[in-house]
Amino acid sequence: MSLQSKVREWMRTHREEGTALLQSLVRLPSTQGREREAQELVAGMLREMGLAVRVWEPDGEALRSHPYFYSPRDRFAGSPNVVGVLKGTGGGRSLILNGHMDVVPEGDRGQWQHDPFSGEVADGKLFGRGATDMKGGNVSMLLTIQALRELGVRLKGDVIFQSVVEEESGGAGTLAAIMNGYRADAALIPEPTNMRIFPKQQGSMWFRVTVKGRSAHGGTRYEGVSAIEKSMIVVQHIRELEQARNSAMTDPLYAGNPIPIPINIGVIRGGNWPSSVPDSVVLEGRMGVAPEEAIEHAKEAMERWMERLEEKDAWFAKTPVSLEWFGARWVPGSVDPGHELIAVLSSQYQEVTGKEAVIQASPWGTDGGLLTLLGDTPAVVFGPGVTHVAHYPNEYIELEDMFRAAEIMALTLVQWCGLEEE
Repeated sequence: MSLQSKVREWMRTHREEGTALLQSLVRLPSTQGREREAQELVAGMLREMGLAVRVWEPDGEALRSHPYFYSPRDRFAGSPNVVGVLKGTGGGRSLILNGHMDVVPEGDRGQWQHDPFSGEVADGKLFGRGATDMKGGNVSMLLTIQALRELGVRLKGDVIFQSVVEEESGGAGTLAAIMNGYRADAALIPEPTNMRIFPKQQGSMWFRVTVKGRSAHGGTRYEGVSAIEKSMIVVQHIRELEQARNSAMTDPLYAGNPIPIPINIGVIRGGNWPSSVPDSVVLEGRMGVAPEEAIEHAKEAMERWMERLEEKDAWFAKTPVSLEWFGARWVPGSVDPGHELIAVLSSQYQEVTGKEAVIQASPWGTDGGLLTLLGDTPAVVFGPGVTHVAHYPNEYIELEDMFRAAEIMALTLVQWCGLEEE
C-alpha cells in the first residue's frame, strides 16, 4: 500500500476521533485572555505524540518595545503560546505549522441557530465559534502529525508546530514565537481559505479621522458648520482614495476580487444634542495594505490624500482634519507564487482531490506577514475553513475538508521535509 493510501486510510479510521477533538476545542471559549485550557489540551496531545513541547506566556515588556508589536494589552496571563518540535533525522528542510487558538467573541447569541460553543454536528458540518477560524485548521495540523507518527514516517527535516494567541488582535503570539528564535525554511498556516492556496495576503491598520465643525443652535444652524455634513465629504474623499489605490492593483492573484485592498469606515461618532449643530465627528476605519507594500507607504498615501480635502471644500483649508493611527495592525506578506512549497502543496492537493489547486491572494491578513517579513520564513496560507463564515453567526466547518486538508498537509510534509528511508 502506498504512503498516500495509508494516510487516507488513517484519516478515515480516525474521523470520529478528529471530530471529537474539534468539538472539545470549540466547547472551550478561547476568546482573548481565556486560551489556557484549550492550549493545555493541545500541549498534552503534542507530548503524547513525543514532541518536545514548550508552553509559555508571552513577555509583554519585551514585546512592547518591538516595532511590530500591537495588542490592546501587554500582559498575557492566561494566554500561553504552545510550540512542539518534531525533530527530523537530519538533512531535510524544516517547516512551521502555525495556527492561532484565540477566537473572536460570539456576538449576539440570538443570531445563532446552535449555542456558539456547542460544537454541534449536522449535515457534515461542525458549528461553533472558532470552528472555521481556525480550530478546524489546528485540528488538521494535529491530525497531520499524529498520522505520520503512528504510521512510522520519519522525516529528515524538523516540523515546528505552533499554536499561538493574539492573531485576532495583531499577531503578538506569533511575534513572541519569532522573538524566541522559532524559524524554519517555510511555514504553512491553515487559516480558512476554502482549500485555496494563498501565497500573498494584504495587511491592514486602523485609523481615526477627527472632523471639526462650528457649534450653533439648531434653530439657527446656518450660523454654524455641521461636522456631520463635512464628514460626508471626508467619507467620499476616502472612498476615492480606495478607488485610486485599487485601480493600480494588477496582480493576477487578485483577479475576481472587486476590492483587493479595501478602506472600510467602521465607526462614526458625532454630535451630542439634537438641537445643536455638531462641532466634531470621529471616523474610525481599517485601511488595507497591498502584499508588497510597506505599511509606512500606505500611511503616507492616506496622509497626503487627506491634505487634499481643501480642494473639495475651503473649510478644510482653515480647519484641517486630524489623522491618527491606532489600534490593531496586520503586516502584509508576499511569497513568490513560484516558491517550491507552493509547487509541493499544489501537487499534493491534486493528488488527494483530483483537482487543480486554486492559487489566489488572501482578502485579509494573517500571521503569515510576520513570519515572512520578520521571521525570514516564507509563509503560505492554506486551510479547510469556510472563508465567508469566519467571525459570523452560525460559523461552521465542513468536516470532510478538515480531514482532506490534513491528508494534503501530511503528504506535503513528506515531500518538503524529506523521507528517511528504512
